Amino acid sequence: MADKQVDRRRFIQKSVAASAGMALGLRSFEEQNLRAQMAEGGGPARNRAQSSAAPTPTGKIKDLTISRMFCGGNLIGGWAHSRDLIYVSSLVKAYHSDEKVFETLALAEEMGINTILGNPSADRVLNRYWNERGGHIQFISDCAAGASIKEGVKRSVDSGAHAVYVQGGLADMAVRDGKTDLVGEALEYMRQFGVPSGLGAHDLETIKAFVEAGFKPDFWVKTLHPDNYWSATAQENRKPFDAVGPYGQKHGEHHDNMWCRNPAETIAYMNGLKEPWIAFKVLAAGALHPRDGFKFAFEGGADFICVGMFDFQLRENVILAQQTLSGDLRRSRPWCA
Repeated sequence: MADKQVDRRRFIQKSVAASAGMALGLRSFEEQNLRAQMAEGGGPARNRAQSSAAPTPTGKIKDLTISRMFCGGNLIGGWAHSRDLIYVSSLVKAYHSDEKVFETLALAEEMGINTILGNPSADRVLNRYWNERGGHIQFISDCAAGASIKEGVKRSVDSGAHAVYVQGGLADMAVRDGKTDLVGEALEYMRQFGVPSGLGAHDLETIKAFVEAGFKPDFWVKTLHPDNYWSATAQENRKPFDAVGPYGQKHGEHHDNMWCRNPAETIAYMNGLKEPWIAFKVLAAGALHPRDGFKFAFEGGADFICVGMFDFQLRENVILAQQTLSGDLRRSRPWCA
């Protein structure tokens, strides 16, 4: 009987080992197959495998070195931009437990992403990741928390933010409401902390107002994506500052479905600015394939792209970003970072 138990145990051990080996083989095959399908026009799979192993390109904002693609914090925070689907933000929050966030950030770092951009409310989980897990990912804070921008800035810096900026929605509303000077005051306040300080916007009118006011941020954070996807706001219904509401109630009006209403004009205007530019919403909150959104943003002049990514999207997105940056990239703006 004892001999049978030993034989059974050995059989199970061998079966588990074989299953593990098969799983590793399948994973390897799946990743190779994924890489083989990513570049249009085919080509040897081994060349694409090499590109996935290459370091993720970086640029600099002042003394801060940042991967040219990095993580957005909206998915972790639950701001999912889900058009008229009412459950998605709750689903995203339920998925992103602290452990899942740790796994996602660790995978990002493994793949060469060294930064995440998010809300000050991410400080709790980021500090846990740094202090308990030994993570090193950098944090750019949008400072959109508390009773004022200054309060959000102070909280962000005290919590370890490596760079800060005025969040696009806050900036858009300030310009729309004739309070541009408040953003200038916030920018000067940010500078006191010695970290890179930027200005964000969804609407190009906001960037123009800041330039006309003489503001000199260390970097810009501006939306950029094509406008040819199915759910894009109809051309005749696009209005200044519509990205910050109110939402329309009729089909074809803006309803949390578009963040760069004039991409061609945005590209042309940003070409004239010399400060580093972080483009965000480059996939129109999931409406565009990364292959298309990444290329559009980098060719449109962005120095960095901020991309909200689930853990299961990271590997593919990094490979696509690397292929985009190492390919025949026809930029309309010199690299400014």
